[in-house]
Amino acid sequence: MRGPQCPGPSTRGNLPLEPTTFVGRSAELAELARAMEAARLVTVTGAGGVGKSRLAARAAARSAPRDGVWQVELSPVRDPQFVQYAVVEALGLTDHTTRTPVQTLVAHLAARRVLLVLDGFEHLVEACAELVAELLRRLPELRVLAVGRRPLGLAGERLFPLAPLGEDEAVELFADRAGQHGLRVDDCPAVRELCGRLEGLPLAVELAAGRLRALSPAQLLQRLDDRFRLLTGGGRDALPRHQTLRTAIGWSHELCTPAERLLWARLSVFAQTFDLEAAEYVCSGDGLPTEDVLDVLAELLAQSVLTREESPTGPRYRMLDTVRAYGADWLGATGDAARLRRRHRDWYLGLATWCELEWFSPRQREVAARVEAELPNLRAALEFCLSEPDEAHLGQYLAGSLWFCWAGCGRLSEGRRWLERSVELDSEYERSRLKALWVLGYVAILQGDAVPALAALRECREQAERVADEAAVAYAEHRAGCLALVTDDMARAETLLRSALDRYQEIGELNSNVLMGQVELAMARAFQGDLPEAVRLCEDVRRVCEDHGERWARSYAQYVLAYAAWRDGDTAGARKLLEDCLDTAHAFHDLLGSVLSIELLALVTASQGDPEEAAVLQGAAGRLWPLVGLPLFGSAYFNAPHELCEATARQALGDGRYEECVREGARLAREAAVTRALGHGGVRPLRGLPAPRGPVSHARGEAGKREPAASPTRKGGETAG
Repeated sequence: MRGPQCPGPSTRGNLPLEPTTFVGRSAELAELARAMEAARLVTVTGAGGVGKSRLAARAAARSAPRDGVWQVELSPVRDPQFVQYAVVEALGLTDHTTRTPVQTLVAHLAARRVLLVLDGFEHLVEACAELVAELLRRLPELRVLAVGRRPLGLAGERLFPLAPLGEDEAVELFADRAGQHGLRVDDCPAVRELCGRLEGLPLAVELAAGRLRALSPAQLLQRLDDRFRLLTGGGRDALPRHQTLRTAIGWSHELCTPAERLLWARLSVFAQTFDLEAAEYVCSGDGLPTEDVLDVLAELLAQSVLTREESPTGPRYRMLDTVRAYGADWLGATGDAARLRRRHRDWYLGLATWCELEWFSPRQREVAARVEAELPNLRAALEFCLSEPDEAHLGQYLAGSLWFCWAGCGRLSEGRRWLERSVELDSEYERSRLKALWVLGYVAILQGDAVPALAALRECREQAERVADEAAVAYAEHRAGCLALVTDDMARAETLLRSALDRYQEIGELNSNVLMGQVELAMARAFQGDLPEAVRLCEDVRRVCEDHGERWARSYAQYVLAYAAWRDGDTAGARKLLEDCLDTAHAFHDLLGSVLSIELLALVTASQGDPEEAAVLQGAAGRLWPLVGLPLFGSAYFNAPHELCEATARQALGDGRYEECVREGARLAREAAVTRALGHGGVRPLRGLPAPRGPVSHARGEAGKREPAASPTRKGGETAG
């Protein structure tokens, strides 16, 4: 079974080939295509609801640049400093280093012909303009299609102002959307006048069509006309387009029942998409019973106030930005915005707590997908906690509880930013800050940033001992042992890791972190020559993981067991273990686990008699290491299998052919490298290459009856929070 299918970087982009439900705009589409051919930066501008995003998506999907189209939704981003991270995320990139997001983007997009679509940037103009200017300067093959209500204001920018639909196209859109509601609408004077009064704004037309179940076009026109007269003093003068849209939305709002208006306003607290469970918790109460939320939500869906989309975690709902903004204004006017934001925060604090606990369970796959879908809302909750007075401890707890997302699902850079922000704040609840500190140290270690990691872990340990927080002491000691491991201080690593595991057992802590501590101890023992003990420790981890349905920590245990199998001369067994390890790590976006597996697969491949493929895999790993940090941590111990593989392949191939194969591997992108490593499973006869050093006595004894290093308890999460 494959691990959790976290979205990985595609080689062709993240847009559908043809956006659906597109009506009219053929002339504008052709004109926009010509503009995109003539300029590297084109910005589609226009009023809200005029159809900018839909037209841009259509044009982008048809442009077909060699290396794909990538769309970045910027409307949920509130902090300008996170614009760069949003682009990195949209491209599906995983970078475990301390490089800036811009450096990551430049490294990934170098020599690629890519179209980047930046949608909804108007509230982040300065940050977006700075990023686009830098990328265009450093990436001559890059083209950018920006979509917003105003220009970026950059040299060379070509503006494409989008006007509303013409009368015929507006009528066509109205009829099409009515048909989606199972209604037929004829081209009649009332329909044409209605579309004219809405000035051809697509969003306004669609909202009007959503009312046809209850009102005829003539009745719609009458009600809309009444509202326009109020705004224009009884005259027929045209309103500015932004006012027309707001009027149309407000008119649709007035036609809602009180319960529908209430839910519309409350749903505006969500960032991007949400599911029914979240809506029922956050939005119920004070006039809207929980049991009524589903029916009211269904009515908003029928009226085009909401849209529904399928996701790996089930149905989710989305509100267009303009509609959300209207709801947010209404919520603010009711004086209930602060309470709703707290309920939103509470729901996502609870979700993060549940996900942390269930990460150590057969639901690990579900947790990864759920967190991926909920990231915009989790970020909104983090921003709220870290911006509001007296909320810092909750932000620290939330940032720390998401350790599995930062470390296990390839979001180290973003996680470090949230963690650093959180620990800078004073908090009356020391335990929450201690958790954020040890997670910060862990993330910094994985990024290869030893000095900040050591500082965070020392502070965590000192403060934890002062307040007698045994769990935080254990985690700080554990991660200090991990730091010693990757910096080649094996004796210190073993001492710290054994002590931490003893502490875990004393307090009854058992989770993925604890098992990783046991794997890291196994590595320290293996590097000191005690391979039988390393095998015993990792078989124990594997057994516990299989009992609990855990896959992530299990993959690291299998990495050590694969090395032991290779040393035993069981290259087929080693390959099987490593392929499973790589499959799991790649599915989780765990780049470190992926590249370590590929490195060891190269050695196994060389031992199976294929030095050319081994060199290709080494080249592929060499391309991935800059995304992780210092290759093989700069560790002589971790580097030894790599050096043995290289020496073996060079001896068999000669320097010239070896370097040629390495260059071939270095041309493989991450997805292609993983596919290549997993697909090469044939065993070829040995051709006089150095073999492993012979059998290893594992001395397993009664390992099957042995208790794990930390006794099982009901605790699946870290108790310091």
